[in-house]
Amino acid sequence: MAGSSVSASAVRAAHEIRTVVGRLRRRLRQEYDTSGLTPSQTSVLGRLDKDGDASVSELAAAERVRHQSMTSVVAVLEQRGFVVRRPDPEDGRRQLVTVTEEGRTFLADQRRAGEEWLARVCEDKLTEAERQTVLDAMALLERIYRS
Repeated sequence: MAGSSVSASAVRAAHEIRTVVGRLRRRLRQEYDTSGLTPSQTSVLGRLDKDGDASVSELAAAERVRHQSMTSVVAVLEQRGFVVRRPDPEDGRRQLVTVTEEGRTFLADQRRAGEEWLARVCEDKLTEAERQTVLDAMALLERIYRS
């Protein structure tokens, strides 16, 4: 970082965090039984669960895809019973996409599968002291996130 007052250790830490978090996310996704959903479909379902109801246009913008592509993603999720469309109570011309209970259950099952895999790996590959070090590091990462 030319001309920057950021220490070499901060630059290295940033690189390592980004790399490991990315790899871990990909590995966790491998543990999920996506039941035939594409990464885009899974992402949209997760976004709706986390952020709440949204229009297809809002989802397309958030996911950085064309409206037409998002319409297809939502149609598949709707066919699977993971989402429903309903009129916007504030603007009847607009429809909102909402996660169903079946969609929430699907997501919870996927998250649980990933956490179970991760817990098994932590148990099998790390000592108690190393697991405590991971917990301490997570507290630091949370502090970074909140800044």
